[in-house]
Amino acid sequence: MTDTDQTRRPGPWENLPPAAPAEREIARPQAGEPPLDKGQHPVWAVVSTLLLGGFIWWASGSWVIAVAAIWGLLVHEYGHVLAMNALGMGPAKIYVIPFLGGVAKSQRLPVSEWHGVLVSLAGPAFGLLAAIPFFGLYIATGQGMWLSGVFIIAIINLVNLAPAPPLDGSKALGPVLALIHPMVEKAAMVAVGVLVIVWGVTNGSYIFAAFLGLALVGHLRRGAWRPDGRPLTWLEAGRSVGLFLAVAAACAGVALSGLMPVAGSLPDALALGASYFEFGR
Repeated sequence: MTDTDQTRRPGPWENLPPAAPAEREIARPQAGEPPLDKGQHPVWAVVSTLLLGGFIWWASGSWVIAVAAIWGLLVHEYGHVLAMNALGMGPAKIYVIPFLGGVAKSQRLPVSEWHGVLVSLAGPAFGLLAAIPFFGLYIATGQGMWLSGVFIIAIINLVNLAPAPPLDGSKALGPVLALIHPMVEKAAMVAVGVLVIVWGVTNGSYIFAAFLGLALVGHLRRGAWRPDGRPLTWLEAGRSVGLFLAVAAACAGVALSGLMPVAGSLPDALALGASYFEFGR
């Protein structure tokens, strides 16, 4: 997930004047501006990571899944950080949230919604690299337990692509939907958000469901759905959809590659993977 320390402009459905279309120059804070975010204190970062890892271990019953989830989370957030820094939004910082996950925070807003899309998709795309060591361990040892690490890393990135606030998918597809009509984005975000919350509750992921529920209510109350900066062009919207589908396909492909040796065939792997997203499983 991603976040920013800057105040966002009101959403377009509030019938307020849009921001100036011209891209603005990004500069380091000047005198009188808030100081740069120093990031999470190292001690609290370690404690938060241990709490999150311990919770995942307790919930899953597997230390491999716990290690893979923490490693996958850090690589995912570092993907956001790399994109933020490359696009003039840094120096970005990673925060680990006990029992929930992590967030990458920028120092300033993107100059355009296109940059926001790139930042949001950089996390899931780069995060798939975290599966490489687990593939290597499986090849070296022949032990199937390492494939569970591959699968959980892929699922972390795939679930983050759900277009529900505050997941990455909402920031990647939100500007595209808003370009069609502002209310289309709002309706889609609410519908998908409610669907994901119901999925979490029926599958026993109560903390995940509660987190998304609070985030959805927060978005509805503040009304600030659109980031500051130049809106997407139609060409950029097409590229955004294409990149989103490519990253989603890559996540699904890595997840299936972690299931194939266990399932034995592609149809069985597809069925096994689909069962993970069933309601009330």
